[in-house]
Amino acid sequence: MSWTEDRVETLKRMWAEGQSASQIAKELGGVTRNAVIGKVHRLGLSNRAGGTPSATTAKPAVKEKPARPGKPARPAAKKAETASAEPAAAAEPAAAAPAPVPARKPIIPAGQPLPPQPSANEISPEALETVREVEKTAKKLTLMELTERTCKWPIGDPATDDFWFCGLPVQQGKPYCEAHVGVAFQPMSSRRDRKR
Repeated sequence: MSWTEDRVETLKRMWAEGQSASQIAKELGGVTRNAVIGKVHRLGLSNRAGGTPSATTAKPAVKEKPARPGKPARPAAKKAETASAEPAAAAEPAAAAPAPVPARKPIIPAGQPLPPQPSANEISPEALETVREVEKTAKKLTLMELTERTCKWPIGDPATDDFWFCGLPVQQGKPYCEAHVGVAFQPMSSRRDRKR
């Protein structure tokens, strides 16, 4: 199917009249609803100028407000009746109120040091000292050099050139060397005791 000038004019006319993409596709024949929507966007007709919007386009204008604490929610049918009875100006203030944006963690640019991780506070100072000593003798492998027999403990910031993996021989059945296993796999009771 090709979009001839006649078909494009029919599409524009029906779209301006407020016809749905399904109705336009049915009228044109040999074209899907999605093809009509795509053509509408390519022609820049996505905003309906003039014409009466159809029932399908009028529905999104009614927004449900979240129920306030202590107030029961109104039934959906009653909301629809009230919304159609109220003037359009009364519905605008509800739409103008922006929804609260959830707080996000700040994004740290590449190359910047990462903030201390909460789990670091749970590691005993003795274990941290042992790990620091072991890391001085580490093989400093890249990701491509890791095998099933090398410690996969990451060291440094992955966004910098100074990032590597430990690479020492692993403890049997674990992905890390003995020192890093001591940090990664701690019994729950010892972590609980340290928090107190």
